[in-house]
Formats: sequence, C-alpha cells, structure tokens
Amino acid sequence: MSDANSTRNAVQEAERPAERRARAANATAPAEDRTSAPIALDDRSLYINRELSMLAFNRRVLEEANDPWNPVLERAKFLAITGSNLDEFFMVRVAGLMQQVAAGVVDISPDGLSPLQQLVAVRRDALELMVEAQRCWREELMPQLIASGIHVLDYQDLSEKQKVFADEAFDERIFPVLTPLAFDPGRPFPHISNLSLNLAVRVRDGRGAVRFARVKVPSTLPRLVPLKRSSGRTRRDGTVPHSHYFVWLEQLIAAHLDDLFPGMEIIESHPFRVTRDADMDLQELEASDLLENVERHVRQRHFANVVRLTINQTMPRDLRSLLAGELGVSPPDVYAVAGPIGLSGIASLHGVDRYDLKDPPYTPAIPAAFADAPHQGDIFEKIRAGDVLVHHPFDSFSTVLDFIESAADDPDVLAIKQTLYRVGRNAPVVAALMRARENGKQVAALVELKARFDEESNISWARALEDDGVHVVYGLIGLKVHTKVALVVRAEGNRIRRYVHLATGNYNAVTANLYTDMGLFTCDDDIGADATDLFNLLTGYSAKTDFRKLIVAPINMRERFVALIRAETEHHLQHGGGRIIFKLNSLVDAEIIRSLYEASRAGVEIDLIVRGICCLRPGVPGTSETIRVRSIVGRYLEHSRIYAFGSGDRSIVYLGSADLMPRNIDRRVETLFPVEAPELRAYLVDEVLATYLADTRKVRILQTDGTYRRASAKGDGDGDVVDAQAAMMARRESPLSSLRTLPA
Repeated sequence: MSDANSTRNAVQEAERPAERRARAANATAPAEDRTSAPIALDDRSLYINRELSMLAFNRRVLEEANDPWNPVLERAKFLAITGSNLDEFFMVRVAGLMQQVAAGVVDISPDGLSPLQQLVAVRRDALELMVEAQRCWREELMPQLIASGIHVLDYQDLSEKQKVFADEAFDERIFPVLTPLAFDPGRPFPHISNLSLNLAVRVRDGRGAVRFARVKVPSTLPRLVPLKRSSGRTRRDGTVPHSHYFVWLEQLIAAHLDDLFPGMEIIESHPFRVTRDADMDLQELEASDLLENVERHVRQRHFANVVRLTINQTMPRDLRSLLAGELGVSPPDVYAVAGPIGLSGIASLHGVDRYDLKDPPYTPAIPAAFADAPHQGDIFEKIRAGDVLVHHPFDSFSTVLDFIESAADDPDVLAIKQTLYRVGRNAPVVAALMRARENGKQVAALVELKARFDEESNISWARALEDDGVHVVYGLIGLKVHTKVALVVRAEGNRIRRYVHLATGNYNAVTANLYTDMGLFTCDDDIGADATDLFNLLTGYSAKTDFRKLIVAPINMRERFVALIRAETEHHLQHGGGRIIFKLNSLVDAEIIRSLYEASRAGVEIDLIVRGICCLRPGVPGTSETIRVRSIVGRYLEHSRIYAFGSGDRSIVYLGSADLMPRNIDRRVETLFPVEAPELRAYLVDEVLATYLADTRKVRILQTDGTYRRASAKGDGDGDVVDAQAAMMARRESPLSSLRTLPA
C-alpha cells in the first residue's frame, strides 16, 4: 500500500466510531437542527483563556518528558524545554499581567477574566506545573538515567574518588570565577540578574555576628559538572558503554564556601533563582533612534521588576522574607520547589555521547528539483522550470542557503533584498549578503531589532551589515516585521526576472533542523511584483492597500482571511462539502474564531492543528460541533502555518509567517502566500495535513471543557499507529521530491 493511501486510511480509522456516526448524522441534518438554541458568538463561555491555554501547552511538553516511548535523553530534553518555556512565560505573560494589575487595568479578556483573576489562575497552574516537573525529574527521569549509566549526583553522594576529582575541578575552574557579595550597612543588597542561580549564604564572624552574603552561580560554567566516567559491562554487540557522572554546580560551590569566606563559620546556604520582567515597552513613537532605544531597553531588562522568586522548600522562613523584601517580591510570587531550581539547566545532558539514548540521527533530504544543480545559476534555472516547495527539516535548509549564496556570486544578479528576524549567532545567510555586497550587488536587509531575546544578536548583525555597505532598515515604528521573504533580481537577456523565496520560518540554519517549516521558491511575475512592493513598503514610504497575490498584515490580512472563511461557508450553504483545515502555532483572534464558529454553524467541516494556544472551544452544541482541534508535540517544534480552504480542485492553500493572533494580524508585518500548483496543493492537503490529522502517537485532542486528551497509542480506531513527523522522515524520498509546477 502506498504511503498516501495508508495515510488516508489512517485518517478515516483515527476517528472514533461515535465521531464518524456523529459526523455522518450532522452532514445530513437540516441546518436549523444543528443550530438550535444558538449561543451568542460573543458569549464568554465560548472562549478559552489565552494564558491558561499557553500553560496547557507547556503541560503537553512536560508529558513528552514523562512519556516512556521517548528515549531517556530526549525526555530530559523535553523537561529542560518545559523549564525554559516557563521562564519565558513568566518573563513575558505573567509580567504583562502584573503590569496591568499594578496599573489598575480592569479590562476583561474574551473568556471573562480580569487581569487579577488571570494572574491568580496562572500562579496556581504554573506552580502545579513546576511541582509536576520536579516530580518527573525525581521519580521518572533520574531512575531511568541511572539505569542507563548516567548519574546526576548530589555532592554528599559522591565517592571519595569523585570528591577528589570534583574538588580539583572547583579549585582549577570554578573558584577563580566566583565573587561573593556581602550585604551589610556598608554594602547594599547586590543586584540579582535575570534567570541567575544564586546561593543565599549565612556566615558567623569571629564576634558571633550573623551575616548574609550572596554567591552567584556562574552561567558561563556548565550547570552539571562532569566527573570522570567509567566503563560498563560489554554489550552483546561487543561495545562497552561508558557511565557518565555529574554533580550540580551549585552544590559543588556550596561544599566549598569555606574557601570563599575564610575564617567564617558557614551556618547555611540555600539556592534561589530570580525571574525578571522582559516585556519591553519601547515607546517607539517617542524614540528618535530605534537602535539606541532597543539597546537601552535590553540593558534595562537586567534591572526590571522581579516576577518570580524560586527557592528550595528547605529555605527557612526568615531567609525567604529577607530575599522577598529586598527583591520587592510579594508572597504569591515566591515559588518553593523540592529539587533542583531551574530545570532548563539539564539541557546539557542531551549532549552526552550516548546515541543509543536519543532519537536516531536524521539527515535531511535534498529535493530532486535541486539535487542536480551544483553550478552557479543552475538553481535559478530550476526555479524557472516551476515552483519548488521545501519542507524543513525533512528537506535540507541548504537549499535556502544555496539560493542566497548563488545570488551573491552570480554575475547576472543585480540586487538582493531580505528580511531577517531570528538568524542566530552564526548566520551563513548574513555572510552571503555581505559577500553579495562585496561582489557589487545592491543589497538591502530589514533586520528586526525587536525580536524578543534576539535583540543583541540582531543589533550586532545590523551593524556588521552596515559596515559592509548593506542598506539596513531596523524595523518600522509601531510594527514588528515578522515576514520571511528573500527577493533576488536577476538580468536575463533583455529582461529582468525576480526570484522569490517565501517561508513560514526564520533564515536560521540551526533552528531549521529543529523546527518544522515550509518554503516556496518561485519566479511568478505577480508574486515577484508583490515582493517588490512589500520591500518598498519596508524600506521607504508606501500607502499601498492591496497586493496581487500576497496577503499582507496589517494591510489586508484580517479582511482577506475573514472573507476566505465566509466564502467557504457560502459555498457549503449552496453546494455542501465545505472544508477548512488550518495548521498553526496559536489561535487567539476573537474575530477569526467567531468566523469559524459561523462556518461550523453552517455545517462546514473544520480541522485545526494548533501547536500552542487555542482560545476556540470545540464541540459546543449548536456552535462548534463540526470543529476538531488537535495539538502535536513531537521531536521537532511544529512551526509551519498552513491554511487550506475547500477541497479537491477548488482548494485554496496559503502558507506564511502569521498565526491567528491580534498581534500578528494588526501589529506586525506578516505575509501569507498562495500555493497555486495543483501538485503542491495536493501534497500539502493529501500528504502533510492528512498525516498530521492521522497522528495517534503525539496528538492531543482539545475537549470542549478546555482540557486535552491524549489519543491512544493504538489510535482511536483499528488503524496503525501514526507518528506524523516520523512518517514524513520515512517519506523523505516522497512525491515532494519531484513536485513542481508545469514549466513556465
């Protein structure tokens, strides 16, 4: 059986028999029966709280850490991601709620909660999640790691030989970095930087006075200090696995506080961690220089208000009160846990060279359309032959780099224009743009300085590009530029041809191997003209209100998107067979949700694959009975956005950078681009989306009450187990490799 047929069969079998019967009955029921006693579409019961939905996503990530199907080092990775996600959640979302409460804001969210009510609920759920993460580490992962020969030890549990090795490591590599800071009438309470791990230390001097000091655990050193490893028993295959041993850095420091405070009696020490507000308000309209303003706010982030103080449960109350008072933290924002503080620090375990404890390595494929294009200019010939779709990380990101690098070196290329949002620390795309400028091309780059937590990296790249003579735009006042587009202008005979790469993800060679994203290479004249107009808007002044084929926020995305949903609704009312499938990261926008409710009331079948936040409530009688919501958390971070309307020959499919959130639609420059070739549209709907809808391994299904139910590993019917990402890796030699439009 072909992969395509097995996937389609799995889609049908994945539905529970009751769901199939309900869908069949609903399809034949009169419209008035399906919409009896309708609920007003602004009723607050129809909406799920955004912040609680985000925490629910983090809980799904934590479930992957608890999942015994995953290799143990992958489970540790998911636990570290849970910790990192919670850090960002507090820095941005909790910080925003605290700002609103402090300012007396009483605006009600679509689900009916005030900022204070949301803050109370968020604190409760976040603490539960932190406690569950600690339980996962203590009861699930540590025993599994030990059984696998990976030992993360407390200092007091080290053997004498291990202590000797650890003590040497402290003397040679750790002690010189440490700076104890005292707190007394002559020395103020030290500044505690964001996300820093610290030791609160009490000492007694020679006169019996008790003093407080703080020791910062250096973030430049590994959180887990490696000790000498030993060999295990010979395996059946003749190999000898190594056992790996680690000790917590903060415990190693705590064991040597006598070296930091000579002549003092060490009474006690306790770890603590601070999370600060990172939700920057740039006040751009008052900024004379956006670059300087962003730099100033990045510096201020280190001194922002504390939104979370994490401590160990063993810390005595008077010491808790001292820290909370000096840091300006209220009691609800002190989180006490039983175990290591800051579980993001265990991410380094994934670097252990035990590949038998990780997912099998995967090498992305080169699409056949580009496989035989090694020479300069060949890639443009391939794109002229027809649009090419790439699906990362199943297809190699090298195709995108080859496109930019070929343009940089091709003597016929006149200009390159590109948006840069998150390119990373080492950015081959930026290096190619610099080389293009050295080769005499006109090069323009929009570097979005306001990409949260990437500001410093982007500032550095912006300055480096400017120094090389690239025309650099830092962003737009009042808008964040999130669109992903590269435009190459090339002289070909007596004409100028424009080649465009449009994508759902960033031009980042590292995350391209970790996120699922899609890109389209095209030389379509209308899309090329739209790309030119878009860059003119970004680099100059423009009052343009429409585009030929692209949908661009904030110009026309809201209107066009609502119109597409309503057009499918009208088609269904007149002809039946209405179908909508969206795959995206977040669904928050109330107007879009209302439009989907209207479509569902009309009987349109709607499947939503939403990785993270979903504020729509599926399965509400008379309102969203035909809407199903799935979330998939797998090996790769689901990042691609696919919007499909209709089915068969009349299907309309858009890809793009935008999620369905007010910030994306109204306060960002985003682009959705059409996939027009029938073969490519069929691949996206019948292969990609169908495979995601068939997933029974990694999928969670959103229930009407807002909770998520994990599907049985055997599926909801009698079909085979389907892991969507694994299936797409297995099919990397799939029809996609040869998919393209007919020759232009």
